Amino acid sequence: MSTSGWEIRYSNTRGAPYFHNVNTRESRWEAPQGFGDAQIRALPGAQYIFGGSGGAGQVNGGSDQVRASHLLVKHSGSRRPASWKNPHITLPEDEARHILEGYASEIGQDPIKFAELASKYSDDSSHEKGGDLGFFRRGQMQKPFEDATYGLKVGEISGIIKTDSGLHLIMRTA
Repeated sequence: MSTSGWEIRYSNTRGAPYFHNVNTRESRWEAPQGFGDAQIRALPGAQYIFGGSGGAGQVNGGSDQVRASHLLVKHSGSRRPASWKNPHITLPEDEARHILEGYASEIGQDPIKFAELASKYSDDSSHEKGGDLGFFRRGQMQKPFEDATYGLKVGEISGIIKTDSGLHLIMRTA
């Protein structure tokens, strides 16, 4: 099957990769009919699905890179208790946890709702991108965040994860 014109793009709104044909302008969430794994891996943008450069061994623990979005709620004990919306955060950790539990309940496993709430409420600059942090490798994030992200399947959303930065909900996107 010809892969002519097809590429894989990433939707920040939905927090998921999609297939786009630059010739016909058709977009779809599923691979075009007849595409096998080898053809998908050969498409531009395959890293959005497989991580890295689209090569083999890109599943959970074996992946050299992952991509994730998060919703961060800082508290008074956070490493840097300030954000784009509040220059001096005094919120106790237990109240921050309660707020994040409410967001988690509202999100469920909905990537669109995740991106909406991260855009409105995340206490870091990722709010500008619906919480998207881009790709990262082991050793680039705080250990609890890294461990949680690598432990998720693509599309899965974590429970509350505590780091020095604050409390997070994490959605693995690649």
